[in-house]
Amino acid sequence: MTAPKEPDFDAKILAISAAADLAGMHPQTLRQYDRLGLVEAARTPGGGRRYSARDVTRLREIQRLSQDEGVNLAGIKRIMDLQREVEAARAEMAAVLEELARARAQLSELRAVTGPFARPGTEIVLWQGRRQ
Repeated sequence: MTAPKEPDFDAKILAISAAADLAGMHPQTLRQYDRLGLVEAARTPGGGRRYSARDVTRLREIQRLSQDEGVNLAGIKRIMDLQREVEAARAEMAAVLEELARARAQLSELRAVTGPFARPGTEIVLWQGRRQ
């Protein structure tokens, strides 16, 4: 028995009519949002647009910002661009924190290995005086 597959929210499988219906808008509105770059459709070999479940969620957010918050399309585009930048920065920060955790673990291992030899104040200093 195999485990059920997780749904792929990024799979571009919805035709424009289905995506528009799920988002609660007219297909022409969706085409306009696509032209403005608010969503990005995949194209079939015949040129038809295909959208994902994640795109539908984005479209709903666009509708909410536009209708409930009164944000114009240029403002919505800017908001979404900034959201993408924040997500990228968070991913980069997570990678840096992961690397820092690895470095700290390595430092801890090194300190454990040098434990009996690393006593504060007992360092040996080699000094070479000036020759005259």
